Amino acid sequence: MKCPVCGDDCVSDAFDIINTMDTIFAPCPRCRGRHLDKKAPPPDYIPPDPCICGKRFIDDVYALIYGIGKEEGDLIGNEPLKEVGTPLIHPGFVLNEAPYLPARSLVLLTDLLSEKSAKRIVAEIPEVRGVVLDNHVIPGLVDCSSKEPPKTHTLLAGCDVRANIFATQVGPIVIYKQASTMHIEFPRPVNPKLISVDRQVYTKRPKTFVDACCGSGTLGITAARLGVPHVIFNDAWYAAAFWTAYNLKVNHTYLGIDDVDIRESYQSMAHTPLRSEPHLIATIRGNFSAEVYQGDYRLLFPYLPSDDLLTVIDLFDKASRDMVEQVITDWKAHNKGDVFIP
Repeated sequence: MKCPVCGDDCVSDAFDIINTMDTIFAPCPRCRGRHLDKKAPPPDYIPPDPCICGKRFIDDVYALIYGIGKEEGDLIGNEPLKEVGTPLIHPGFVLNEAPYLPARSLVLLTDLLSEKSAKRIVAEIPEVRGVVLDNHVIPGLVDCSSKEPPKTHTLLAGCDVRANIFATQVGPIVIYKQASTMHIEFPRPVNPKLISVDRQVYTKRPKTFVDACCGSGTLGITAARLGVPHVIFNDAWYAAAFWTAYNLKVNHTYLGIDDVDIRESYQSMAHTPLRSEPHLIATIRGNFSAEVYQGDYRLLFPYLPSDDLLTVIDLFDKASRDMVEQVITDWKAHNKGDVFIP
């Protein structure tokens, strides 16, 4: 599948991604890796080339990254290895051991490295698919009432599109996103949000599930995987709405989808990063059907069916109980059916 960001082959069908889980980060019998102290600078050694199987231990990859940063003057040489940045592996899922990385399986999130270093890292270290400057923000829409587009990280080099694999009660789903434009999530052994969706869908048996603040579509796609025949997705942030539509395409085999009609390109949607009035982005047809909107979830009610409706509103900030209760009250004032916040 063509990558919406770089046009390369960064995106794979969910079936293909899931079938690699058992082996993609596992060493072959010839693999050798050096475990390094992450709280100290790397020792003076030459990291090995990738194994004949094409993989290299993550600590050796980090030592190479550190060396380029030092050569370019971004690092003095006394910084701990862990300060180089956060590793975002592709695909991301729960691992029991440190990974041996194949080619183009690491996106590095860093606040120390320059664009020059980033370009060298992507060009010289085959395991790295992209380097992202950490701007110390939370990408994506945090406050639904805000009219200002969210701040994002900065892609310095390569491509930062990557996938996470989330386990649901009926099987895994694959969720792609661009790391610089979306809130970063890490799969966990137990995901309370997915458990909440499973419990609500099993109890309510809705004909339509509404993922009102859908992000990259994880909760709504989980509902579809659980057998809900119709899902409506919505998010005001362009990247969220687009990647939701794209993730439906990625998971088409598991969802019984025949056709995904995405009406706008990622680049054209970026010209209108926030929308208020819901705007139809994509329609999905098959054994399962869906629509994806970009807009304020509070204005979504004219586009919803009047019965057999279950809505999830996954607010970023759930700290205030009064605020959460007010959101549910306001939603019920305009919409029938059940609503929950995971």
